[in-house]
Amino acid sequence: MIKVLIAEDHDLIRGALIALLSEERDIRVIGEVSRGDEIVPAVVGSRPDVALLDIGLPGMDGLEAAGLIKKLEQPPPVLILTSVGSPGNFDRAMAAGVRGFLVKDAPAHRLTDAIRAVARGERYIDLDVAADGGGEQEVDTNPLTAREISVLSAVAAGGRGSDLRSTLGLSDHTIRNYLAAARLKTGARSDEEAVRIARANGWLENSRVAG
Repeated sequence: MIKVLIAEDHDLIRGALIALLSEERDIRVIGEVSRGDEIVPAVVGSRPDVALLDIGLPGMDGLEAAGLIKKLEQPPPVLILTSVGSPGNFDRAMAAGVRGFLVKDAPAHRLTDAIRAVARGERYIDLDVAADGGGEQEVDTNPLTAREISVLSAVAAGGRGSDLRSTLGLSDHTIRNYLAAARLKTGARSDEEAVRIARANGWLENSRVAG
């Protein structure tokens, strides 16, 4: 049984999440909070397997709380569920060590898939926030999606700025989203480090064709 703590300040959304997860045989909500400054005490007290956090919370935002959770002796994986999937939030999520990032308008099955994935120690990054909607989640030995591979490959080839836009046919916003997700998945602090990690693991050598 996967024990989940939910942090969401909107009562209707929090209630809907609890109702949704209660339908899953292997997931149980063991706690709920409506403020960011209540998250860490709730995690310490209830010891969830997954902390499901919104970003925009009163008292403290979810990403700041995620950074504090990371410092606990036995921190649970954090899954961010947000309506604001901006590159800036991706970057902050990476720095906070979150294991998953999901937008609220994603299909319900992606939430339960994400909870199970992060509970297993995997990463789950949903990129429907990308302008062209091309960021699908894939869970295999290569955590990168086809689009992320193509963007990292273009960076590895020396592409920058307008070169990337021309080569990939994507907007700056979308490219930033894919690069932020690739950094988060690889644990890298820069695009160049993400390229090095992906190369070292053979994830760029067997690139899938982006579609």
